[in-house]
Amino acid sequence: MNYLEAYYNNYNEEGRLLSRHGQVEYLTTMRYIEECLGGMAEPEILEIGAGTGRYSVTLAKQGYRVTAVELIEHNLEILRSKLDGTEDITTMQGNALDLSGLSDNAFDLTMLLGPMYHLYTKEEKLQALSEAVRVTKPGGHILVAYCMNEPTVIQYVFGLNHLQEVMDLHMLTPDWRCISEPKDLFEMVRTEEIAELDAAVPVKRIKLVAADGATNYMRECIDAMDDETFGRWMDYHFTICERQDLIGASHHTLDILQKA
Repeated sequence: MNYLEAYYNNYNEEGRLLSRHGQVEYLTTMRYIEECLGGMAEPEILEIGAGTGRYSVTLAKQGYRVTAVELIEHNLEILRSKLDGTEDITTMQGNALDLSGLSDNAFDLTMLLGPMYHLYTKEEKLQALSEAVRVTKPGGHILVAYCMNEPTVIQYVFGLNHLQEVMDLHMLTPDWRCISEPKDLFEMVRTEEIAELDAAVPVKRIKLVAADGATNYMRECIDAMDDETFGRWMDYHFTICERQDLIGASHHTLDILQKA
């Protein structure tokens, strides 16, 4: 069992997205998924790294045709347990780096909402992105999620007093980029690194969105909000989540691309 399997076998990802603060990322991502689908009658949807199915199952239950690919068998078992057999969904175990079982130009919307968190070299990230683009129809959309560098430095390194630890382990470059390995589980990027990946594949960027913005800096406050206040927070968040001067400070970003 590798580090990633061990992590997801014991981590409640579903619970994170169902928490009040996790709902911000989920609701934001769903908002842009719906925007990309744009009223298409029968879109073909692919999620690569579907996890426990928070997005794939939701979309399938809304009546969409979905293909869900997931690396971790434990996650697939949870995903499948949510289905009652009426959904038009195909589930399979697979790796974001090799989607050879899927045809070229097959999907109207391809979602890569988790794999980039766990790929540690530019070559791996580019391979995953290239595979996602390959299986997407010309004119179709690719949604890619990333974990961002600066919130980790601000909250983990300084906020939680891990500076000496990460310095001793040589986990920071002189210009404050986080250095990750598979044992660290998560890979952090900056906006310019995302742009470099986009430039290497036949896509144009539609938007780069702050999926949770300032939310994770104030989790306890968000989780304690009543429904009305949380609704106001979401309104504020949606108002500013496309502001490019704030993107790098978001814990998660959503890169919205269109295949040429």
